[in-house]
Amino acid sequence: MAHRYILKFWASLSVLGLLLGALFFAGSLTPSLLPRTYLTQGVLSGVCFAVGYGIGTLVALVWAYLELPMPANRLWRGVKLLAAAACVVVVLASLWQTAEWQNSIRTLMKLSPVETGHPFKVGLIALATFIVVIVVARLFALAWRLISRALLRVAPRRVASLVGGLIALVLFWTAVEGVLFRSALHAMDSSLRRLDELIEPDTPQPTDPQRTGSAASLVSWPDLGRRGREFVAGITRPEEISALTGRPAMEPVRVYAGLSSGEDAEERAHLALQELIRTGGFSRKYLVVIVPTGTGWIDPEAMGPLEYLTDGDVASVAIQYSYLSSWLSLLVEPSYGSDAARALFRQVYGHWTKLPRDARPKLYLYGLSLGALSSEQSTELFEVIGDPYQGALWVGPPFESRIWRRFTAGRNEGTPAWLPRFGDGSHVRFTSQKDALGEATAPWGPMRIVYLQYASDPVTFFDEGAYRRTPAWMVGPRGPDVSQQLRWYPLVTFLQLGLDMAMATTTPMGFGHVYAGEHHVDPWIAVLGLEGQWTPEAIGKLKETFRADRAQP
Repeated sequence: MAHRYILKFWASLSVLGLLLGALFFAGSLTPSLLPRTYLTQGVLSGVCFAVGYGIGTLVALVWAYLELPMPANRLWRGVKLLAAAACVVVVLASLWQTAEWQNSIRTLMKLSPVETGHPFKVGLIALATFIVVIVVARLFALAWRLISRALLRVAPRRVASLVGGLIALVLFWTAVEGVLFRSALHAMDSSLRRLDELIEPDTPQPTDPQRTGSAASLVSWPDLGRRGREFVAGITRPEEISALTGRPAMEPVRVYAGLSSGEDAEERAHLALQELIRTGGFSRKYLVVIVPTGTGWIDPEAMGPLEYLTDGDVASVAIQYSYLSSWLSLLVEPSYGSDAARALFRQVYGHWTKLPRDARPKLYLYGLSLGALSSEQSTELFEVIGDPYQGALWVGPPFESRIWRRFTAGRNEGTPAWLPRFGDGSHVRFTSQKDALGEATAPWGPMRIVYLQYASDPVTFFDEGAYRRTPAWMVGPRGPDVSQQLRWYPLVTFLQLGLDMAMATTTPMGFGHVYAGEHHVDPWIAVLGLEGQWTPEAIGKLKETFRADRAQP
């Protein structure tokens, strides 16, 4: 019985689909921006095989629909066997190269090379994935036929087929998007909400009344949320700063309002402003308005250098707008971050502009990932041109960042998309693991904007047009952390980058979407205008501090 089903399944397969599927499978094994495990590789390869197979099958259906000539049955069976043999050769040859292709990325990211690409496991997972996709596709085709057959009673054959296909598509889309996807998001949101409410025993509530979350604070300790408590508890101590610099230091001010602090972004932003006033944030030399990532997390690798470089004479303020990770928030609730960013900036900027110019802090913006995109959208230039803030540091900006895209598209000729130079560099500059801020041809203007981005960051360099064209960052010299063996393949590269984006934070620090503290030092110096105030030796010592902290068990 099983033998009969296998033969029937084999007979139903498309020859052209198998050939294109094998080519897509081989392409999926080539390197992209991030290294992959055998599990993620298997799923990706199975999806790519299914996509190639689907395209081949569609072409064959159109060929038959147009009633173009087909080979005789006996000849066709021979062609199918040859096609199957060719597929096996292509698949095996590409699986043989998997380890080498993955090591071309791992070596750049200072990971231990793998001895095997686990071809057997990859093949099995890919096969299982392909079968699941094919089963779903055939269920869709069955629903299409049944609905079309029912419509034949009231409509001509082709009209019934067209309408039946549309109805089946709506039903399947509703099931996937409306039931499965939304249910998964709801479950994830509920679990993350509960996680956010947990109070960690190793994160004690501040006792200093000047600290956010203390008994005197306008924001209660539970209402800060898990990420907010991490942020206010992780403050850089004055003694740590002084031990490095040899100068007196202040305790930095950190203000945060969690999702439970207010009913909406406006309420949380107003509360954050009142807390910032209460804690003396506007009496500091520097004030940074932060937009967190989707989960509400603020990267300590960015805050540490900021507080060291300013001798602690800095205040930072942020509000939470989501529990979901940045890439999920970007897909399902992209406006939440920008709404929160605008609300907070309006509150802080409104108060800041009322203060005497010689008695107020210098004002800056900061954001990582979705926070960078939202921070870009917190204000328009015409709203602040009469009294501008001093600068911004935007790290790992997502590919949808409007201002980032404009600067990248308008880059100077001959500069790569992964490290562009824009104009004379007096307004905006880009940098990466290696400091490139000094390459500008002009001194800084009154507003300083710096983008810190890694060439291997798929959140930044995902390209929605990669299914049909080579991304701009693949043209010309590659970034130092991008494999020289990376090639563009239609559709396949798009799927590879999509998986990379979902796995962007799985890399070692200093690659992908995981930004290292030492790489924030030069950008903060440039944005804050601290050039000349730190010697090269002191800067090197500060960078080494963050490397040493990570090296500790």
